Parts: sequence; C-alpha cells; structure tokens
Amino acid sequence: MSDETPVCSAKGCRTAAVWVLAWNNPKLHTPERRKTWLACEEHREHLSQFLGVRGFLKDVVALAEWQRHQAAGGSAADG
Repeated sequence: MSDETPVCSAKGCRTAAVWVLAWNNPKLHTPERRKTWLACEEHREHLSQFLGVRGFLKDVVALAEWQRHQAAGGSAADG
C-alpha cells in the first residue's frame, strides 16, 4: 500500500490533487471508458478547459468523492 499523496497532473506541478477530471477521447476510447487527470485548485480550470475545448471532458469530481465512489465498487462510467 502506498502512502503517497496524489499530485496534480499539470506539467511541473507537485501540489496535492483535490480534483479528478474524468475524460475520454471518442476517437480512441469506447464511450464508457474514463481516463483521469488529477488537479490542484490552481490548475483545475486550466486542465478542464484544455480537455473541454477538445470535447474530451466528461466530469469533474472532488478527489475524496471519487475515491469513496471507487472504494464502494462504483464504475467510473456512472453518471
């Protein structure tokens, strides 16, 4: 088991992540597939916009909520 704190996916950022950006590239992934990027407060909007203008962004969820949902056996494609 790892005790590492999840960090933001923004290039060069090592800040603790607090958001999960669930996305999918419809040219590469099946509709139910969800890839994830993590974001700190500072980079949430930038990363969301990057994915959004490409039509990839599916959901933005607080990291704690995402982890609870995953621990309960939920699917990333729910919602």
